[in-house]
Amino acid sequence: MRAVVQRVARGSVSVEGSTVAVIGPGIVVLLGVGRDDGPEDAAYLSGKIANLRIFEDDGGKLNRSLLDVKGSALVVSQFTLYGDCRQGRRPGFSDAAPAGPGKELYELFVSGLAGLGVNVATGVFQARMLVEIVNDGPVTLLLDSKKRF
Repeated sequence: MRAVVQRVARGSVSVEGSTVAVIGPGIVVLLGVGRDDGPEDAAYLSGKIANLRIFEDDGGKLNRSLLDVKGSALVVSQFTLYGDCRQGRRPGFSDAAPAGPGKELYELFVSGLAGLGVNVATGVFQARMLVEIVNDGPVTLLLDSKKRF
């Protein structure tokens, strides 16, 4: 599983002109599910992200987690995080999970965050979405459950 985590002042998702999710301060997680991912990847990444110390303490240091600040998470599925651009001009997506297993693991990740006490909002799996992100900092991190980067 791969995630782009952005600390945000606010974020939202719209589908077909209707807003389906809105959060205030917290994080937006763009989440890609890989062909070889399983439940352990969802558990690892949800725990890692909920506890990442990316929010400032009173001294201005990044010492607080999403749980500490009681922030929200907006989770948006994004299979393109598994796009392979090493050859040619068109990305290949053979490393991305098929829709069925991808959706199951996406939902497992969302449940994992919620189970840790995070207020979670989501986009719509496989929909064409407009995602608005007001990055705070900016703080943007890349995570991979297989620890490839």
